[in-house]
Amino acid sequence: MYNFFANNVMLKYHFHKRKAVGKRLFFGLFTILVINVMSGCIPQKETVYLQDHAKDKKYNNPYNDLTSITERYILKPNDLLYIQVTTSNPKLSEFFNVSRSTSGGSQLNQSLYTYLIDDSMCIDFPFVGKVDLSNCTLEQAREKLEKILQPMVSDAHVKVRLANDTFVILGEVASPGRIDMGKEQITIFEAIALAGDIKTFGKRKEIKIIRPEGDGYKTFYVDITDKNIVGSDEYYIYPNDLIYVRPMKAKSFGIGETFSFGLISSVLAIYLTIRAITQ
Repeated sequence: MYNFFANNVMLKYHFHKRKAVGKRLFFGLFTILVINVMSGCIPQKETVYLQDHAKDKKYNNPYNDLTSITERYILKPNDLLYIQVTTSNPKLSEFFNVSRSTSGGSQLNQSLYTYLIDDSMCIDFPFVGKVDLSNCTLEQAREKLEKILQPMVSDAHVKVRLANDTFVILGEVASPGRIDMGKEQITIFEAIALAGDIKTFGKRKEIKIIRPEGDGYKTFYVDITDKNIVGSDEYYIYPNDLIYVRPMKAKSFGIGETFSFGLISSVLAIYLTIRAITQ
């Protein structure tokens, strides 16, 4: 009778022990699942573009309203200009497009038509000499050259555009580096698209832009999750801009796109399993 009672007590003890082990295993696995889900998540408000931030009662639009966008870029020292003069007399045009006679009838070499703006904001134009382009846009530079050529060539048509229309983008983007714009000004979203978009851990709310301006640099930040940026001065990127996309704090803790939580989960699972069995 005593042995039967003792065996019954032991069976109940092992049953309750196994039940407790099962609970600990379930709790451990549930904890691992929660860690995996939470650690791999970045709040949607940090990654979605063009949100309506006006819902925040304390929100004020930090961006300056855009008055106009056409020809806003002001020429700067070290800019390269592509300049071509066309007249009704091809022979006369050759005097101003000096490289045309050396092309041998082949495709024109654009680099031979470029003119560097020096530190005094002047270019050295054939048969004209120094031309001051201080505070000029591309359109104003074109008009100025046509006016200078007017006494020599009454029907001169001048084409002027930037030959160095590039920007630099660094940080958490797919393809950092110097990128050709293809035109004098593009939007911040076009610039990001040309760089292959921002990586998962790129901070979209504080994109830093450093812009050459006059004798110095202008630095400002844009939030591309805010739809109010559209139509503002800060919406556009100009030649020689430097764009920096900083990483989120999560990446500084060793969390990155190539970081695997599977390893941590496996180690934690083994640890919890051993602990549950041995206790």
